[in-house]
Amino acid sequence: MSGGTAAADFAALLGELKERSGLSYGVLAKRLHMSTSTLHRYCNGDAVPTDYAPVERFARLCKASPGELVELHRRWVLADAGRVRKGSGSSEATSPEVNPEVIPEVSPEATCPEVASPEVASPEAASLEGPVRRRPRRALLAGVAAAVVLGGVGLAVAVPSGGTGDEGRRGAVAVSGGGGGQEGTGPAASVSPSAGSSSPGGDKTKGKDEDRKVRGEGAVSATPSSASPGGGSGSGTGTGSGAGRDDRPGRDTAPASAPLTVDTEPHAWESPCSQRYLIDLPPGRVGPPPPEQDAPGWVAATGAVPSGEQFLKLTVQGKGQQTVVVKGLTVRMAGKRAPLAWNDYAMGYPGVGCGGGVPTRFFTVALDAARPGVVPEAGHANFPFKVSESDPEVYYIRADASAYDVRWYLELRWSSGDRSGTLAVDDHGRPFRTSGNNGRPAYEFPLGGEKWVEEGTTE
Repeated sequence: MSGGTAAADFAALLGELKERSGLSYGVLAKRLHMSTSTLHRYCNGDAVPTDYAPVERFARLCKASPGELVELHRRWVLADAGRVRKGSGSSEATSPEVNPEVIPEVSPEATCPEVASPEVASPEAASLEGPVRRRPRRALLAGVAAAVVLGGVGLAVAVPSGGTGDEGRRGAVAVSGGGGGQEGTGPAASVSPSAGSSSPGGDKTKGKDEDRKVRGEGAVSATPSSASPGGGSGSGTGTGSGAGRDDRPGRDTAPASAPLTVDTEPHAWESPCSQRYLIDLPPGRVGPPPPEQDAPGWVAATGAVPSGEQFLKLTVQGKGQQTVVVKGLTVRMAGKRAPLAWNDYAMGYPGVGCGGGVPTRFFTVALDAARPGVVPEAGHANFPFKVSESDPEVYYIRADASAYDVRWYLELRWSSGDRSGTLAVDDHGRPFRTSGNNGRPAYEFPLGGEKWVEEGTTE
């Protein structure tokens, strides 16, 4: 199959999925975080995506079946191979030809000199060959000596004089000044630099206590279970500690060293029509949809997980009159696996219209992406922003997932004068959790009804 035919077949299937979904290019492009023109070129066969991730997200948004997903991947592989061949063919046609006669011939003796020779042909040959044979030994000895010296220096840096092993590790983290931790370690491991960068010169006792909180001893085990993924309150945490504790209040403020606080509402709704939850219970055991203000308690009682997308509301406020610059938000992944095989419940009543204003600070996150980022909605401003005690900011974030069950959290980077730091933004010390819902049994609650019914059956 030629590259052109493969690309056309791939584009044809994209077009079929798009038409069947009933969604416009603009809506799909917005959900895929790409321009409308780029998506149009993919569906017309004018271009082939270099990565399969956006193709899979496109297919899942269009409700492709498992068989169609397999066929789409097969066609993309062929189309991408044709694109690569076409590109390499043009480069080969323009590349200069290399004359093999110009390349000098290298003998085995020159590349692999013998360690010892039984005889030397002449004094001149001995004067040439001797240093060549001895040079590798000198290089080897020099390398061993350098390794010993570097090892000693590394040991001296890792264990400062007069400090314990734990203090040495803390020193290394503080010096690094990085803003993020390793994927999969949870909020605790990613915000440790904030403690060092935002409160230099603190006493050792306080430093040790904060370090235990930042490292979150046992924080990895605080990943939300299916029984209580949403917590029991409408506000989350902005402490930067990341430790999962059951006795945390509903609204946590930032550490005393940070000049700002972050109040998180993990179950704000963009509109009831767009909000859905996955619940591992049959319809007969699930109560009717709650109003938005009662959603946190309803979520905690049913063990619900936001389905398809999650809408966050972050209120950021300074602690004093001094201006604090909010430099940005970074997405951190705490876990990603197959989407939950639970029932899907819609919060909006069928036949009842939904509407609402457009937030001033509006961002989106594509959780299915390899490296999710916080992206401003079209027409909205991007970071940095300024806050103070009398001038707070409210950020709305819509995070969508279709292919995975994702545990994630945010890191807020701030600076004020010569100070800077990072705060973890999560759900009461636990990561947020959002799961795809493709192919799951869907239910709706008729207005004035008494029970859940299959979605689309309400007259």
